[in-house]
Amino acid sequence: MANIGTAFIPDFIYGTAWKEERTAALVELAVRMGFRGIDTANQRRHYFEAGVGQGLASAYRAGLVTRADLFLQTKFTYRPGQDDRLPYDPAASLSVQVAQSMASSLQHLGTDYVDSFVLHGPSSGYGWADADAEVWDAMRGERDAGRTRLLGVSNVSLKHLVEMESLRVELPAFVQNRCYARLGWDREVRLFCREREIVYQGFSLLTANVEVLRHPVVTSLATRAKASPVQIVFAFARAIGMLPLTGTTDAEHMKQDLASAGLELSDDVVRQIENLAE
Repeated sequence: MANIGTAFIPDFIYGTAWKEERTAALVELAVRMGFRGIDTANQRRHYFEAGVGQGLASAYRAGLVTRADLFLQTKFTYRPGQDDRLPYDPAASLSVQVAQSMASSLQHLGTDYVDSFVLHGPSSGYGWADADAEVWDAMRGERDAGRTRLLGVSNVSLKHLVEMESLRVELPAFVQNRCYARLGWDREVRLFCREREIVYQGFSLLTANVEVLRHPVVTSLATRAKASPVQIVFAFARAIGMLPLTGTTDAEHMKQDLASAGLELSDDVVRQIENLAE
């Protein structure tokens, strides 16, 4: 684990998307297995954030952890990414929507702060728009008021990040992207992040890269290391400076995913995996 300011950064994050009625039980299980980072969003379309809070409450009651032991991350999602179960007034200004979304998240999660508040994707695929500027300023206000410790942006392109920098917008502490091996594991965005000390969070490392798990390079490495191909991918992610997310619903897989932190890959092996797409 590392630290940014007053927030500790775990070496693995448990993702809670698509869990629905199983969310509470799976969050408690993830904490019981050893996860100390939990990712959610106030977007009922894909997440059941209140269920995350229920799982956390169960973990607290069981004495597994305290709030201070955990890294909690949630997101603000624009109206087009939501369904009709909104965490804010759609007629309100974007700044008010951000504040309402955060207040709702804190209530869902049973806390008075989150460790990371993420913009769940810019409003346009073509650049950093005026809407993003308004939302980002409002998110900074939530950070300055102590309701979040750090800020992030997800589903973001290099163009967005370069434009943020050129406009002298405060850069995020985190970038969270879906990561495809066939696209170089998001190499250009990762490089931008590394050069600016932004923590890159990678999600869908397994579901977006099923072909990698079957690749002879990875399967032979797994055999030699007495590990699974999944563990090799997570070890690789850490080796290239990525903070991985997993959303497994299986207790044994949770245990194996966490155990991947003990795997060390040589520089040559890391290069082989990074260049699989080529």
